[in-house]
Amino acid sequence: MSNLSPRSDTAVVIPAKDEGDRIASTVTAALRLPGVSLVLVVDDGSSDETGRAARAAGARVVRHSRNRGKAAAMESGAEAVRLLDEDCHLLFLDADLGETAAAAAPLIAPVRDGTADMTIATFATRVKLGGHGVVVRVARDGIKRLTGFDPAQPLNGQRCLTRAAFDAARPLAAGFGVETGLTIDLVRKGFRVVEVEVEMAHRATGTDWRAQLHRAKQLRDVSRALAAREPTVVKAMETIENFRPQTRP
Repeated sequence: MSNLSPRSDTAVVIPAKDEGDRIASTVTAALRLPGVSLVLVVDDGSSDETGRAARAAGARVVRHSRNRGKAAAMESGAEAVRLLDEDCHLLFLDADLGETAAAAAPLIAPVRDGTADMTIATFATRVKLGGHGVVVRVARDGIKRLTGFDPAQPLNGQRCLTRAAFDAARPLAAGFGVETGLTIDLVRKGFRVVEVEVEMAHRATGTDWRAQLHRAKQLRDVSRALAAREPTVVKAMETIENFRPQTRP
């Protein structure tokens, strides 16, 4: 029996790692979205009180005993939602949005009315980031090269999808390559992907060594997602895997 009311058609999935200071406000805001009565937080191996704070704010919580990465958290969240309501749309939100998560309704509308299979948020107010945009450029250029689609904010994690679109994109690209892989795979398969401007914002990454390590991981995962979808790279890997050295009798 579904936990969603008859009018509810969207479940929110929030991957979270050590976001104990913001997760409660994000959950509270997400629960106010029209058509949403289920918010599911995937605590991806947090060492703080993320899971407890999310549950206290009204979210269902699924916990990974160790950090498995964003893509795995999204998969776990979507599968947990399937057990509660197979047909609902999936709205993925970042854990650090805080009260601005309440502005996600425009992402749901095109999916709800059938004019899009996946929406991608573009933030109307851009937070000044500590990096130089290298990862964004790599993702954008790769998506455009492989699909012709030129996204303004290719790494934005705020996305609403139909269940059919999400299932068509599985298995997801690993780690921080998940958004890049999602976009490429769905556009290639003929799903309708549109960007929607929203008044949302999350915490900007800084310039310390942790932030630089985060960007390095992003670049690694995005590059891997692109390489796995490049025809020439895929062909080369297939050739290598199929090669069997001949042995003399």
